[in-house]
Amino acid sequence: MTTTTATALPPARSLRRFLVLAVVLYLIWFFTYEYWVLPDGRLNSFLSQNIAAASVGLLRILGFPASLDPERSTLVMMGKQQAVYVGDYCNGLVLYVLFMGFVLAYPGPVRHKLWFIPVGILSIYALNVIRVAALAINHLYSYKTVDFNHHYTFTFVVYGCIFLLWMLWARRLALPATTVRSQSEMEHA
Repeated sequence: MTTTTATALPPARSLRRFLVLAVVLYLIWFFTYEYWVLPDGRLNSFLSQNIAAASVGLLRILGFPASLDPERSTLVMMGKQQAVYVGDYCNGLVLYVLFMGFVLAYPGPVRHKLWFIPVGILSIYALNVIRVAALAINHLYSYKTVDFNHHYTFTFVVYGCIFLLWMLWARRLALPATTVRSQSEMEHA
C-alpha cells in the first residue's frame, strides 16, 4: 500500500462560502459600527485611551519621560512635548474586527478559532502599543519623519503582521496541510 501526500486545496464551494460569509460579516460590522459604535463613541474612546496609556507605560519601562496629557487622555507626551495623539482610527478596533472576520469566515475548526482569535487580537493590540510608543520615540528624535513613518512604515509593518497571522491560520490551523490517500483511494477517485 503506497501513500501520496498532496496539499489540500479548498474546493470552489468553500471559496463561495468564505466570500459570502465575509461579505455578511462585513455588512454586520459596517452597520453596527456606523449606527451604534461610532455614534456612541465609548468603545473608541476606551480603546484610544487604553492604547495611549499602555504606550506610556511601555515608554516608561524603557526609561523615556513619557506621560499622558492631563487634558487629553489620548495624547502621549514625551517630556513636556506633545508626541502622539491616538485617534479613533488608530486605536486598532478596525484591525481587530478585520482579523476576526477573516478567521470566522475562513473554514476551520471552531475549537481553533476560539483560541486563535483572542491570541491574534492580543498580538495586534501589542503591536499597536509598540507602534504608538515607537512613534513617540520617533517624534522625540526625528519629528520630521513621524508623518511618513505613521502613514507608511508602520502601516506596512502592522498590515504585514496581520497578513502573516492570516497565513498562519489559512495554511496551518484552518485546514489540514496535507491529505494522505492510499493507492486504492486514488484509483477510485
